[in-house]
Amino acid sequence: DPRQCALLVIDALGDPQGGPLEGLLLEPTLNCGRLAAAARAAGIPVVLANDAHIKGLDRELLLWGEHGLAGTPEAQASPQVGQQPSDHVVEKRRYSAFFQTGLRLLLDELGARTLICCGFDTNICVRHTVADAYFNNLDTIVVTDATATFLVGDQASGLDYMKVCYGSALVGTDEAIA
Repeated sequence: DPRQCALLVIDALGDPQGGPLEGLLLEPTLNCGRLAAAARAAGIPVVLANDAHIKGLDRELLLWGEHGLAGTPEAQASPQVGQQPSDHVVEKRRYSAFFQTGLRLLLDELGARTLICCGFDTNICVRHTVADAYFNNLDTIVVTDATATFLVGDQASGLDYMKVCYGSALVGTDEAIA
């Protein structure tokens, strides 16, 4: 039921064009933008879960180096996502978009019971967010060609893990939009 869905765009940040990961991230980022446009057109809320790390404090920075620092362009939605004033932004400092954020309250207020998830990294932030959605009794759909893995593991295993362990439906962008 689209009235009980929300699109959750996880860490589709900065502009991949011209960057070292353009070949891996550009197409999935463009697909995140297509999903966001379709969701808005269908009246489905768009939630952008963006890294907003605090330099010198966040544990994640010890593992992965400085990235997604609050207030920088790298912590803002990719231009390909086409953020709109109607979108909801949830800033996060850990992998999961649920951990120590207002995401659960926002989803409750929106009436969302199913999350359509896309973004990066499949095996880290997407996986941890999907896990917490499962633990919060929410259903998840993971859009396979609007996600990508570039830090740990491989894409197929990450997607399979979410399907098996959290009951996520796996669909492509065209199927999600339809």
